Amino acid sequence: MHPGRQLGVLGLVFVVLYLAVFFLGGAKGSFTERLHPKLGLDLVGGTQATYIASVQGGQVPSKESMEQAKGIIENRVNALGVSEAEVVVQGQRNIVVSLAGKSEDQLKDLAKAAQMRFRLVVGATGDVSASALNPPSASPSASASAKPSTSAGAKASASAAAGAAKTPSASATPSASTTPSATPTPTPSETALPQATGDENVTVADVQKKVGPAAWAAAEKLTAPVDLSTNKQAGLPYAAFSKLDGAEVNVLSPQMQFNVPTISCAQLAARPNGAIDDVNKQAAVCYNGGKVLLDKAPVVGEDISKASPQLDQQNGQWVVSLDFKSDGSKKWANLTRQAFTATSSDPCYVAATAMYGSIDHCAVAVVLDKEIVSAPQIQGVLTGTSQITGQFTASSAKQLADQLNFGALPVTFASGPAQTVSATLGIQQLKAGLLAAAIGMLLVAVYAFFYYRLLGTVIFLSLILSALLTFGALDFLGRTIGFTLTLAGIAGFIVSLGVAADSFVIYFERLKDEIREGRSPRSAVSRAWVRARRTIISANTITIMAAVVLYIVSIGAVQGFAFALGLSTVLDLVVVFLFRHPIMTMLASTKAFMSPRVSGLGRVLRRTPTDVKEA
Repeated sequence: MHPGRQLGVLGLVFVVLYLAVFFLGGAKGSFTERLHPKLGLDLVGGTQATYIASVQGGQVPSKESMEQAKGIIENRVNALGVSEAEVVVQGQRNIVVSLAGKSEDQLKDLAKAAQMRFRLVVGATGDVSASALNPPSASPSASASAKPSTSAGAKASASAAAGAAKTPSASATPSASTTPSATPTPTPSETALPQATGDENVTVADVQKKVGPAAWAAAEKLTAPVDLSTNKQAGLPYAAFSKLDGAEVNVLSPQMQFNVPTISCAQLAARPNGAIDDVNKQAAVCYNGGKVLLDKAPVVGEDISKASPQLDQQNGQWVVSLDFKSDGSKKWANLTRQAFTATSSDPCYVAATAMYGSIDHCAVAVVLDKEIVSAPQIQGVLTGTSQITGQFTASSAKQLADQLNFGALPVTFASGPAQTVSATLGIQQLKAGLLAAAIGMLLVAVYAFFYYRLLGTVIFLSLILSALLTFGALDFLGRTIGFTLTLAGIAGFIVSLGVAADSFVIYFERLKDEIREGRSPRSAVSRAWVRARRTIISANTITIMAAVVLYIVSIGAVQGFAFALGLSTVLDLVVVFLFRHPIMTMLASTKAFMSPRVSGLGRVLRRTPTDVKEA
């Protein structure tokens, strides 16, 4: 063999790995900072968030639905990388998620229901609640008005979208694309009300009593948004509706939510989670600062077979590409055909005109939970792959795709308390663990040098090289796939040292056997390697298989232990083949290796006849 070639390959592996550590995978900061692996919750602390199940009427969710929700949230966390997050169900209504480091941004969207709905836009008007409650003394302005219509929200004219932005018309072509449309940005007024938890037992009778019979009767008679352009005082009879909170607004019909001028976007945003999930009902939602009325949802997230984030090559925008199931593709084609073939008298055509001005076709809103992601005009009948467009980044597009792929939560959740977790106890345990590991390594080194002498140097150098490979892999994987080093992971690496020590024993004892059989040390090295190699590979393969199985069937810290054990075992095999055997071949040619006192083969070499025959 040519040991220099194998050692050269090992050197190349080190160069490539540490170039990746210092310059790839989003490496930032100084070289010293780039050598810091990503540490887990027990070592550096982190964030712990609680999500409270929201069930209408105060009911308790079933145990099965909570376990299903826990599994979906775990999948969403895992999609962020091998972060060793802890996801547990506490009590009957709480799910607690813990992530290491500053992870508030990652945690905030984990418990979103991800209920995707595709709805035809059949009405559009502005959020004129402020004007309705405080009529200006000036003459009515078209920019703050909503023109009357003769049919339930269907005839809103272009001036009706007073608060809605006149964005360029979006499109959806048969080649499966929709041009980007702006994602709604909440205004301060839209976030003024607290989020409803969804378990308030509010009834229509309660709301009737609160707003009064006169206001309720006036609201029931509305068939279209109130026109403030001809009568600036027309909104005052509905003033009581502005006092309703999200849960109270939620019991109103979608038509009433849309038509009553004093119901604001802030109130609609404060409705409980799952407020507009019913596919058999219309829905009132805010989009670009104005209110829109959406038709029933013939296409839902369950009709999607696969969602994936993609970078649109034409405009450089991130989109989410959708592939529909067989039945879902038919439903999607029917919905886009309805939007594409609508005439100017159809409610959706008038609504699209109010939203975008001069238009050609109706718009279909892509609704995620309570928000419209985009509402493009449909420019053709779509039957194949389509795209969701909006102001996506790479991470937000991936997040939405993951939510759709892993499924919607069976229970809606409201965000509960979030707290910072201290790493004090973990740091103490880490110091104790590292001290124990150092003592163990020192004892292994002392024993290796005492028992194997020169061969002990090979053991020591192999362990150092394996540790350097492992450290570099840890650092790089932490930045690229989110692998987080915890106490359990450190335990996995320490256990792998025992596996590495076993391979040394197998090889060296096999070497002694070959010399006892009468072969010279030089020929015994190659022959011992051939016979020990199979045993070493088998032992390490079993360890790797055990680690893979443990990783698949476990969660949390145990999964981190399995990943660390499997990774370090693979790297140990690399060191065995590219360092241990070639370095032994080189040592076999030295005088020191032939010396019973220096080599560590003392008794064996003394018993071997001096006229041994070369094998």
